[in-house]
Amino acid sequence: MGEFSDKLAVVTGGAQGIGRAIGEHLHAAGAQLVLVDINEAKLGDAAAAMRAEHRPSVDTIVADLGNPEAIQRVCEEIAARNVPIDVLVNNAAIERDLPFSQVTSTIFDQIIAVNLRAPLLLSQALASLFSPSGGAIVNISSVHAEHAFPNSIPYACSKAGLVALTRNMALELAPRNIRVNAICPGYIDTAMWDEWLSTVPHPEELARQTTALHPLGRRGVPADVASAAAYFASEQSAWVTGTHLVVDGGLTIRAHP
Repeated sequence: MGEFSDKLAVVTGGAQGIGRAIGEHLHAAGAQLVLVDINEAKLGDAAAAMRAEHRPSVDTIVADLGNPEAIQRVCEEIAARNVPIDVLVNNAAIERDLPFSQVTSTIFDQIIAVNLRAPLLLSQALASLFSPSGGAIVNISSVHAEHAFPNSIPYACSKAGLVALTRNMALELAPRNIRVNAICPGYIDTAMWDEWLSTVPHPEELARQTTALHPLGRRGVPADVASAAAYFASEQSAWVTGTHLVVDGGLTIRAHP
């Protein structure tokens, strides 16, 4: 079937965008999937499309990962399969575009809960279900983890924290041969990006400007991140852990706009 034949991969935020692309990539390479997302309709659409390829099984779990009780239920459902996990991709995330003066404790806590606390709690609960031979956890962070952008404080804090979590989890899970790495995407054309773009003045001009920021001449697509995630999930990165890979078309290497 492929590189991930007979392996089980859990992907959060798997209904659309980057998460769906990662799921599709792993599934095409032979992996059984458990896709987790809060959006039941889009989750069903993603799973149906993958099942139509007549490849290994695709299961779905609808859950709000900002809720610790929901995370516990997700882990119980996965454990009930009695199949060892080989790959966990912590991709689910939310974002709010707010200036510094408008950041509230409620909004900050909501973003941290989904983007940072959920990867910790999921990884804690699922680590014991990994294959005895080990496996891989891939955390989807962002270029916001290391570079400042306007109106992004809660999101940036959550993604910087996820990089720190990645390093520390890698250290603690190394004796189990569970590797932990992160990916920091730049501008990626997803539904989240389209929704945000529709809220700003002159979206076409902004789309042109953001494209021009990339030395490689385009914004990213979900498949760009999926390829990187597959590398970290595979034996090709068997001696790589505790690091993060920037996937941004050169966006953050520019000395000036």
